[in-house]
Order: sequence, then C-alpha cells, then structure tokens
Amino acid sequence: MTTSLLGLAGKRAIVTGASRGIGAATARLLAAAGADVVIGFQSRQSDAERVASDVRALGRRSALARADIGTPDGAEQLVRTAVDTLGGVDIYIANAGVWPAEERAMRDLDAERWHATVRANLDSIFYTTRAVARVITSGGRIVLVSSTAGQRGEAMHADYAATKGAVISLTKSLAVELAPQDVTVNCVAPGWVDTEMVESATSSGGRERIAATIPLGRLASAEDIAGPIVFLCSTLARHVTGEILNVNGGSVLCG
Repeated sequence: MTTSLLGLAGKRAIVTGASRGIGAATARLLAAAGADVVIGFQSRQSDAERVASDVRALGRRSALARADIGTPDGAEQLVRTAVDTLGGVDIYIANAGVWPAEERAMRDLDAERWHATVRANLDSIFYTTRAVARVITSGGRIVLVSSTAGQRGEAMHADYAATKGAVISLTKSLAVELAPQDVTVNCVAPGWVDTEMVESATSSGGRERIAATIPLGRLASAEDIAGPIVFLCSTLARHVTGEILNVNGGSVLCG
C-alpha cells in the first residue's frame, strides 16, 4: 500500500503518551505515512527525543511537547506547540494513560488512586480533546485510545475500566458534535499489549497465561495497535466516525 493512498502526506499530528509503547509506534507510523508529528510526553524526555529523531529520519517535521495534560493549562500548551511549530492540527491521537498494576477491590479503592487514574485517563483526554476541537482543520481526524476493559469491565481494576468506558462514550458524543466540521472521531480499544506498562502482569509466566486466553495466541505488539489507529486517520476511513475498533486478538468479541 502506498502512503499516497492513506492521504496523510503533509498532515500535522499530535500524539500523546508518545515517548514509548503504542504512542511511539503510532508517531513513527504516522511519519512513515507522510505526517508531521508533535511528540506529547510528561516525563521521559530522552525517550521522547528518540521518537522525534525517528520521525525526522523519515523526512518529516517533529516537535516535543512536554506538558501535564491532566490540567487545562497543560492541554492548551500541548496544542499551542502544534500550532506554533507545525502551523495547525489535522490529526489528534489521545493515547496517554495509566494502568495501575496493583489489584484493588472496590471496597479497598482509596480516593487518591481513584482520582489519579481519572486524572491520567479521562481528564487528560477531556482537556486535550477540547483544546484540539477548537483548532482542528476541516477533514481532521481524532482517535481516542480506550481498552477492552472499558467494554467488559475489569474486576479489581474498577478505576481503570470506568475511565476507559467513559472514553468510549466521549467518542460517540464527539463524533456527532464534530461531524458538521467534517471531523471524524473514533476509538481504538486494545486488549493486552506487550508494552512496558504491563510488565508486572507479563513477568514470571504471566505472558503465557494471558496469551492462552487470546484466540490468536499472543499479546499484541505496539505496532499492532498503531496500524488501526493510522487507518482511522486515513482517507480510507473518511466515512467512519463514532466507531470503536477492537484490536484484541479475538479475546473480547463485542463489536
């Protein structure tokens, strides 16, 4: 497939959580398809710089945006970076988030953890998507990253599942709101992805136990998720909006 078929040449993208994992893979694939990319991150500067370098090596422009996007000011700062350095925003990938590894029953789920998860997984998407919606071009693409946990729930991780379910509802609401601007809003819902974020669950034989629950027999790679995200940004998906694209190897058949 040629990059021209995707229609991303010269597009200006923001990817949050782009210093590692799914975000980094998505930034690189967007660049390979012809887009310029702002690398959004909060703390891993050296990792973010490596991703930006990879984007530039593909012949595209890149800029770093270090911001606490769980706050309105941080989200506005992220979007200003894209406008100031790239001239605007055509694509927004809301990927930043956390998965608290420690299992906690609801009766033991303290307010501190609840609010931290909501801030990282939901407030950040609300603030950034609101800022993007004010500047995104006609024909723009927004992709929010959720999880299978947002569809089926996740016992002992109710905070995570609740925020990811909210992202799915937000997707459907925004798809209708932004349709008159010819902006599509879609969601990718990964299952288990073999990234640093889930190392605590995949160590000591965990990877094999998890893989046994997946019909395709393996955890996804970050690149397995980046591909569907970039598809939803492309001209191939120009009449797709408000959809939840499940990328889970067949482990949750809900679509």
